[in-house]
Amino acid sequence: MPGRSVSTGAARAGALPHAGASVSEFELDSLVEAIYNTYSYDFRNYSGASQKRRILQAMAHFECPTVGALQALMLKDATLFVELLQYLTIPVSEMFRDPVFFLALRQQVLPVLHTYPSLKIWVAGCSTGEEVYSLAILLREEGLLEKSLIYATDINPVALEKARRGIFTLASIKGHTVNYQQAGGKQAFSDYYRAAYEAAIFDPTLRTNVTFSDHSLATDSVFSETQLVLCRNVLIYFNKPLQNRVLGLFHESLSHRGFMGLGIKESIDFSGYVDHFEVLDKSARIFRKLKALPA
Repeated sequence: MPGRSVSTGAARAGALPHAGASVSEFELDSLVEAIYNTYSYDFRNYSGASQKRRILQAMAHFECPTVGALQALMLKDATLFVELLQYLTIPVSEMFRDPVFFLALRQQVLPVLHTYPSLKIWVAGCSTGEEVYSLAILLREEGLLEKSLIYATDINPVALEKARRGIFTLASIKGHTVNYQQAGGKQAFSDYYRAAYEAAIFDPTLRTNVTFSDHSLATDSVFSETQLVLCRNVLIYFNKPLQNRVLGLFHESLSHRGFMGLGIKESIDFSGYVDHFEVLDKSARIFRKLKALPA
């Protein structure tokens, strides 16, 4: 688990990777294939350049001089694989990240969702939960939280557990507060948490209607019909085939004229689903499922 000593692994591996260490395509393919065969986590269609950087970081952490040493260490100890997963999945986020997105969601999407008797929302790749709590706050302020069911999914069990707890560092709150205000926040951000022991503990009622669940966008299927899907800053780590698979999942999940939100740097241009959605807000990366495919 994170913070665990890796002295045993270091002894097996022998030394740190040298400053000019690199990861070849063959080594990368071998590692991700071994992970898939042993632990059923599928990283085979993740962006190669990003993966290589993270694997080099993991090699330094585990004191492995080569990718092969890292692979051998991970295959022998499942607890070390959980540590490695923290590097492969990048569990980093912030509340109300890209406030322009949440402001557009508040002003352009939630008024439409008010017309539904009940709502199902999927936050895919929820990481440590900052986006889930941001959404819950937004829904509460707009009178929609009580009639919403939120599915928050990720493949990282450590990140999911942190998301369930809803405890974040107090040092991060200043930035979260600024984001919240720029996203059109309607009250004091401090109303949503209490400070204790250098941590911000968020109101547990924000997650009353949230179901946290393990789900892989690379291998799993759709599990519910939804009116809104958020998957922000996740597609950038996938290659084109996997991006198409994921967009297909979202299209299948969304109900008639449902909404999809992506990260500010993400797009459906040049994907296999560019004709399956219309752009609701280009700058905020909010899309809406088309009534039917063009003839």
